[in-house]
Amino acid sequence: MAADPLSDVLELIDARCLVSGGFVAGGQWSLRFPKPNRLKLIAIVEGECWLVLDEHPPVRLTPGELAVFDGTRGFVLTSDLELEPVDATELFPADRAPMVQIGSGREVVNLGGHIDLNEVGRELLLDALPPLLHVRADSEEAVVLRWLLDRLAHEVADGRVGSELASGNLVELVFVQVLRTYLTEAQTLPAGWLRALGDDRIAPAVRSMHADPGRAWQLDDLARTASMSRTTFAERFKAVAGEPPLTYLLNWRMRLAQRALRESDEPLSALAHSLGYTSDSAFSTAFKRVNGVAPKRYRDAARAGVLVQSGAGMP
Repeated sequence: MAADPLSDVLELIDARCLVSGGFVAGGQWSLRFPKPNRLKLIAIVEGECWLVLDEHPPVRLTPGELAVFDGTRGFVLTSDLELEPVDATELFPADRAPMVQIGSGREVVNLGGHIDLNEVGRELLLDALPPLLHVRADSEEAVVLRWLLDRLAHEVADGRVGSELASGNLVELVFVQVLRTYLTEAQTLPAGWLRALGDDRIAPAVRSMHADPGRAWQLDDLARTASMSRTTFAERFKAVAGEPPLTYLLNWRMRLAQRALRESDEPLSALAHSLGYTSDSAFSTAFKRVNGVAPKRYRDAARAGVLVQSGAGMP
């Protein structure tokens, strides 16, 4: 099966999508929400409303549209930009039903969720994304997203047996579709690994590195996978990914090494060999140069529950 770098990264960062609930609204309304401190997802199933983020122009959300943002700021959802927002926390008690009624009628159906990430994910994914992702109803993924959102709304509202699992799986699919949408417009993303996945010219080289990270890749090899000259490939890769191709490969190997050291008892010699290093010492030197600590110390600290800050880029 061909390498899938996006799936690789989402597995590495342990992305878990959760539905936090939603509301049905009618009439005039305006709600201010506190900062979520997590990657936040807002979806409109029916109707229209405004999303207002501090330091960002208001965004009109229509049926089937979504917004994803980093959660470092509070936000407002409103039917009218002229209305004074009220504190949403007063309307959403801790023991609330999954869907809350705001006002009267059913003019707007909103769903909200969070994307939980591990420490690696918070470092990597948040840096790769723009402050706000807005998936429009006319995007290539709109039909799929509309179906997923309809199913998600039914699961959240009905509360049937297994709805928690079904909702979680559906919102994870929604998040993947959001990322796919932006990969089709990679030029709008900041330079980095996510933009690299969506760049048709260098994506073959990225897939090759993910498929066989232990191979002794050289710049000429990678340029051939992309059907480009060595110089043109190196220049384009750095412009799109924000780092040279062999640096990308090194950092991806280090991410894989970190996960193996945290989660497995694989001997260092076997891990070193699987990542393309000819000796334990060569692997240890590379790992320490990137992460600031030797592999054994990293593993011991991880097992003790001590956070080890990484110097690795991405992936």
